[in-house]
Amino acid sequence: MSFPFSASPAPLGTRGAPAAQRAASELAPAGRRGWAVACLVAASTAVSLGVHWDIAWHRSIGRDTFCSPPHILIYLAAIGAGGMAAGLIFRTTFSRAPDRRAAAVTVLGFRGPLGAFVAAWGGAAMLTSAPFDDWWHNAYGLDVKILSPPHVLLAIGILGIHLGALVFVVVERNVAEGGGRRALDRLFLYVTGMVLIALTTVVMERIGRPSMHLPGFFRVVALVAPGPLCLAGAGSDRRWAATAVAGVYTVFLCALVWTLPLFPAEPKLGPVLYPVVAFVPPEFPLLLILPALALDLARRSSALGRLAPFGRALVMGGLFVAVFVPAQWLFAELLMSPLGRTRFLGTVYFDFRMPAEGLYRRYLFIRAPGGLRAGGLVAGLGVAWLCAVVTCWLGLRAGAWARRLRR
Repeated sequence: MSFPFSASPAPLGTRGAPAAQRAASELAPAGRRGWAVACLVAASTAVSLGVHWDIAWHRSIGRDTFCSPPHILIYLAAIGAGGMAAGLIFRTTFSRAPDRRAAAVTVLGFRGPLGAFVAAWGGAAMLTSAPFDDWWHNAYGLDVKILSPPHVLLAIGILGIHLGALVFVVVERNVAEGGGRRALDRLFLYVTGMVLIALTTVVMERIGRPSMHLPGFFRVVALVAPGPLCLAGAGSDRRWAATAVAGVYTVFLCALVWTLPLFPAEPKLGPVLYPVVAFVPPEFPLLLILPALALDLARRSSALGRLAPFGRALVMGGLFVAVFVPAQWLFAELLMSPLGRTRFLGTVYFDFRMPAEGLYRRYLFIRAPGGLRAGGLVAGLGVAWLCAVVTCWLGLRAGAWARRLRR
């Protein structure tokens, strides 16, 4: 049996080549599925870009059309990933090659890689949501909330694309050796970063700047962030895996914060409560890089390694909350202060529908009902710790499972 990305001596033409050229040679398809890895990773990236572009379009311009540029990018990602995955499934199903069929799973009589099935389902869900979303807008107008029914279906499909790419890359990595395995492990961390971006995007209405001093904010973050970080730590060969995933999340969002406002935009719906002249970027990324670094340092402890998975989750969940809460609390103070009102931090951009008396434009935090008391804060953070423990445990289990995947 021959596996893709198997280790082999470097060709003479690549010895002494620049780092970028050597990395490209490592990623070159040494087997039949190199093109599939590239397609799924590209689709995962494109859909993340398309979603944030679409959100910026709604915040800056208003109602878009069925074939707006962000929608086209999202549809192309769904068609590319779903079509490639479906083609790979049909090819494997009707193939007579025993090694190809052996390295596959069976679903409803069809055979193919597990990641291909997940990606195909995700692409189908995304494409199904497109006409549903268009009908929804025609019937009910502009979205008031991000999580409308068609957007929920779209979010599930997007997560399917990311997870399909993640599973596919993991399988290829697990059967590779040498430079190919290292390159695929980097791709595993990159796609895990895309998963983290998708999860934080789904809950973005609950983790905005005005809510950063509420216990509910920390509960929501604890439900979406520790899982991918622990998945990376448990499933990767790299020592700083969680930090790398948080780095992907941070760099991606920072790039949007700093580049989207360079492109002009004009509101096409009324009322216009704020004079938008350029695309409104997402908010500055959360300081997940700090708890990620703490988790990577903790994983190097032999005492932590001797604990059962749930014991490790208890410690890692507590560590995540202990590092993230004070860091983000103080950073939120900076974001709301006059010193933080800069383009670098993205705090000077507002939706065209944002009223002057709104908390964002007044740089104010949401006040907890009855005031935020010490007892309520401690209880709220205790719940956040429990949420982090659950998601850490799920991430650790998923990482261990990822190491065992072979098809």
